[in-house]
Amino acid sequence: MVDLPFPPGLVSIMDTVSPTWLTTIFFGIIMCIIVYKLTGFLSPLCFKGYDKLSKAEQIEWNNRGFSTFHALIVASASFYLLLLSGLFDEDSQDELIINRNSIVSNSVLGISVGYFLADLAMILWNFPALGGLEYVLHHGLSMYSMFLSLISGQGQIYILMVLFSEATTPFVNLRWYLDVAGKKSSKMYICNGVLLFLGWLVARILLFICLFTHMFIHFDQVKKIFPLGFYSILSAAPIMAVMNVVWFWKIAKGLIKTLSRTKRHSQ
Repeated sequence: MVDLPFPPGLVSIMDTVSPTWLTTIFFGIIMCIIVYKLTGFLSPLCFKGYDKLSKAEQIEWNNRGFSTFHALIVASASFYLLLLSGLFDEDSQDELIINRNSIVSNSVLGISVGYFLADLAMILWNFPALGGLEYVLHHGLSMYSMFLSLISGQGQIYILMVLFSEATTPFVNLRWYLDVAGKKSSKMYICNGVLLFLGWLVARILLFICLFTHMFIHFDQVKKIFPLGFYSILSAAPIMAVMNVVWFWKIAKGLIKTLSRTKRHSQ
């Protein structure tokens, strides 16, 4: 990878475009299309109520299918790269952590860019049925951060920490599936709500605190070596953190409401 201080420029950016991660971006898009189609094909076989859903609900059902699939892949890969692979161990290499990347990490980021492109296209095409402006902002910031990290080969430890937070997405989608299926009062819905609350607390609140702490510890290093990324993280990460806190508050209120309703019914 070529170290880029950025700008001056866009010309130097084009020089770093790699066919490998361009392929993974394309693969990410194709993956989403295939899983979307498979979800639409298999769902009627597994859930009899699928055919009774409205067209908009079926689109969202299928969309959440590839959202869940992507989340499982990138969360697992991020966990492996961050904790098991040794890529970001302090003393495993002479190279600074901020500069470390691998074929696997580049591929994970490329696939995620492909996913966010596909999902954003669906959000805009069906706007605002699949999400409002907050989702457009979230996807835009995510793609910008990942693209910048791919181009420069730097800061991937921070991107992977954020991608690990996708571990909460399957719980978010399952809650929606159970709601649409009329299972809002089931034990599975309640258990999923508790797991979503705990998962969000760990993966999207505490993990972001770890991210900011790591940046603070390596403040001078990140600012000197990766200036554009440093200022991008300073602007993008707090916005993402605020969005996560707002969503966490909504999840907490929803969980309290569900538990209260369940308690009243059991009395």
